[in-house]
Amino acid sequence: MGEGFHPTTADELEAVVKWASAERTPLEVIGSGSKRNWGRAVQSAHTLRVDGISGVIDYEPAELVLTVKAGTPLRDVQTLLKEHNQELPFEPADLSAVLGGPNQAGTIGGVLATNLSGPRRLKAGAARDHVLGLEAVSGRGEIFKAGGRVVKNVTGYDLSRGFCSSWGTLAVATSFSIKVLPRAAKECTFVLLGLTPQEASSAMSEAMGSSAEVSSAAHLPKGFCPLSQEHPITLLRLEGIPVSIDYRLNKLRSILKRFPSQELIEGQASRKTWGDLRDLIPFAGSDKPLWKLSVSPTAGQQMIAELEKRFAIRWMMDWAGGLVWVEMQGVEPHDVPLRRLIAENGGGHATLLRASAELRTSVDVFQPLSETLMGLSKRLKAQFDPHNILNPGRMYAGI
Repeated sequence: MGEGFHPTTADELEAVVKWASAERTPLEVIGSGSKRNWGRAVQSAHTLRVDGISGVIDYEPAELVLTVKAGTPLRDVQTLLKEHNQELPFEPADLSAVLGGPNQAGTIGGVLATNLSGPRRLKAGAARDHVLGLEAVSGRGEIFKAGGRVVKNVTGYDLSRGFCSSWGTLAVATSFSIKVLPRAAKECTFVLLGLTPQEASSAMSEAMGSSAEVSSAAHLPKGFCPLSQEHPITLLRLEGIPVSIDYRLNKLRSILKRFPSQELIEGQASRKTWGDLRDLIPFAGSDKPLWKLSVSPTAGQQMIAELEKRFAIRWMMDWAGGLVWVEMQGVEPHDVPLRRLIAENGGGHATLLRASAELRTSVDVFQPLSETLMGLSKRLKAQFDPHNILNPGRMYAGI
């Protein structure tokens, strides 16, 4: 067989994986390759591209269910849903700008394998929460199905969710059934100007805990992007029907009246603002290491304060402070001090999103697992991929 495989059907994919399993030959599993520079490098003689397994299998707008092949371009899925005034509620990011890959080249399979979820995760949940079922090929070269096309069919449902965040190390998906939702009729963003990170954390927590039903909350420091060129800004997104937004906006103004500097971004400008934050556009055009820190929302501002004492950084807070993106202004490894600070400030996880190939081989890209969790991960890997042929080492050495 050649150096690369590009199947166009589930049967062809099964045959490739079955051959690789029999020959104990590792495969680098990718969709379009848009996220190839994220994660650890895979040591393999062959590449298995699955973007040839593409197309919509079934779409029932009235039932809010889409069944689609794993290699289907994400942009095609989003275009189809938009035609029916629907969307993927977890609003997956297009990381091509920040990772330096082809523009809008990602596949729906890559989105779900990495569990990519945007600013609306606070309200809508993560990508894995919207997967109803999947068909996939295990590392044994066997096709299997899990879940179904309706929420009531829970057979194998956790297995479908478990595929998300597996980065192609457990199985190679061929198709998914996904729950979709109607697009909001209106959107606006309530903006607070000039808040410190601590004030922003308090304001975001208060807004999220209110009846205003805020769907996204972020804080950008002064000078981070054109929108925050003159002042730090705190963004609170409202989505829904116009009469509901008007009521909830007045609610927010009342709750946060102690912060008098307030503005409003409406319509397409609001959508673009959140789209740019989702796709990490302010971090594009740089090759500096970019870290994703997942902490408790109240710990985000404390993490920033501690990091600024030690490093030169650019940062922004999303998910009401629970997600902190940090660009380090040096190329040396920072994983150990970063993770030590996270542990000292309530715990959480640090994932290296962007870095050189050399740096990604010298640090733990993903949060190191405890001995117990590593043991569980290895046993799970052995069940699905006993010969360790699917993306070996992509997440952790040895699995």
